Amino acid sequence: MKKVMVGMSGGVDSSVAALILRDSGYEVMGVTLKMFGDEDIVQAEKNGKTCCALSDVLDAKSVARRLGFDHVTFNFKDCFRENVMSRFAESYLCGKTPNPCIECNRYVKFDKMLRRAMELGYDYIATGHYAICEYDEEKCRHILKRPADRSKDQTYVLYSLTQEQLAHTLFPLGGLEKKQVRDIAEKAGLVNSNKPDSQDICFVPDGKYAEFIKKFTGAEISCGNFTDMNGNILGEHKGIINYTIGQRKGLGISLGKPAYVIRKDISENTVVIGDEKDLYTNSLIAEDMNLISVEDITEPMRVTAKTRYSQTEQPAVVSKLDGGRYLVEFGQPQRAVTSGQAVVLYDGDIVVGGGTIV
Repeated sequence: MKKVMVGMSGGVDSSVAALILRDSGYEVMGVTLKMFGDEDIVQAEKNGKTCCALSDVLDAKSVARRLGFDHVTFNFKDCFRENVMSRFAESYLCGKTPNPCIECNRYVKFDKMLRRAMELGYDYIATGHYAICEYDEEKCRHILKRPADRSKDQTYVLYSLTQEQLAHTLFPLGGLEKKQVRDIAEKAGLVNSNKPDSQDICFVPDGKYAEFIKKFTGAEISCGNFTDMNGNILGEHKGIINYTIGQRKGLGISLGKPAYVIRKDISENTVVIGDEKDLYTNSLIAEDMNLISVEDITEPMRVTAKTRYSQTEQPAVVSKLDGGRYLVEFGQPQRAVTSGQAVVLYDGDIVVGGGTIV
């Protein structure tokens, strides 16, 4: 009997993933990852829910008990702090806009948890992500594909998975619609069958990124100038970390017309303001690229690509540059392409790979 360690957040998706695997004949153990210190959890719970709240752990334990398998909690708070929270804060201080869910998957769930599972003699780890993992006999590669429920597609935040990680990962929900998952949970009498999905960044549940970064790093955030596209000073901003590319509301500046954040210049401590048309670009450069469906890209390759989780993929051509970087050229101009975010490439339903936008 194959053994699988299921990452259980306390939510309905990971609970049903565990149920499906149990019913498929796997020996299951449930694991909840403790990402924060106790003092951080108490503070976060005052502002909103976190994935490490006591109630979430109790929900996961309740499901495991009902389904008849063991549940344990792993303390990964040091790993999470170093590889997710610190990277998030430092990236913002450098003028970028990171996606911490990608880093959590890269360094915690599919790295540290997988290594722990292997050390304990498990064959696989599993999560409640909506994605499909298959082995392509012709290519001799594990591939990542979009799920049946396109509205829940989470392949964007999974593009960093390596061949080794995919070989030891199961995604039981890949062929299901969300409604089916909730129906399964309800029929099984699971305590979290109607539990709402988590939406916010778990360690910034109130959405106040700038306040988190200042408290986490102790950095002094200096005011600077808003400028137009020609460098003319328009007013004073409250610190670069308070702004993201494409932002319109909350700028605190009136120009008599809609104004958008076009880019941020850390060296000059300026935030460039412009018209919406100034947000569009035909191309981007990505680094730290992880390829899944192909071993290498030696010639320009037609793909579809998206630069945000909720974006619909757009036709593009990807080409390899020197220094491990890649050029992605779009058929139509794309809005608010943002440094620090990910660009993920697709060939139909198959994830070609992805990287970080420079």
